[in-house]
Amino acid sequence: MQNKLGRAVYPAGLTKSYIGVSFCQASGGKPPFPTCSSWKSLFQSKELLKGIDSCTIPRTMTNVSGWLFWALLSAAFAALTAIFAKVGLEGVDSDFATLIRTSVIIVVLALFVYFTGKWINPLQLSSHTILFLVLSALATGASWVCYFRALKIGAASNVAAIDKLSVVLIAIFAFAFLHERPSLREWIGILMVGLGLLVIAVKR
Repeated sequence: MQNKLGRAVYPAGLTKSYIGVSFCQASGGKPPFPTCSSWKSLFQSKELLKGIDSCTIPRTMTNVSGWLFWALLSAAFAALTAIFAKVGLEGVDSDFATLIRTSVIIVVLALFVYFTGKWINPLQLSSHTILFLVLSALATGASWVCYFRALKIGAASNVAAIDKLSVVLIAIFAFAFLHERPSLREWIGILMVGLGLLVIAVKR
């Protein structure tokens, strides 16, 4: 859509993020089809990473679908984790495999946090935050050890499915300790997940 001067006009909120504004500027105010040189100048900008979190998604959509987007990506990567781990566990002790996996994660995350400018002094964190992050890390480590041992023995499809019992447990724990109150529709969905797990777990 263009105004009387022939310049592109975007819906309110669409170009409020840095990427949206830069995209409009790189294309010279024309519809969003920048030249190769425009792309190059855009992605060489030092400020680009500052706009990645907001991207060009309207703010009204961010709160509604933002969590769902990342949750779906998490599910996809979790599925790949199970498949890759099942193949990689052949001839390797499951605990040692967990150690290798954890080491790779530490290196990758450390580089990501450093190059995106998110590193802060851990000593600046409150004792409350540190305590629960440590507890979360211990729970994660225990979960990984158990998951890899189960994956070493059983079928990936069964192990991954039973592992999703955490969906039901998280809902219960969140209700009891975090004071979250899922709606009736959400409880029905959680119950259906639990019933599906029972179908998989019960032997014929």
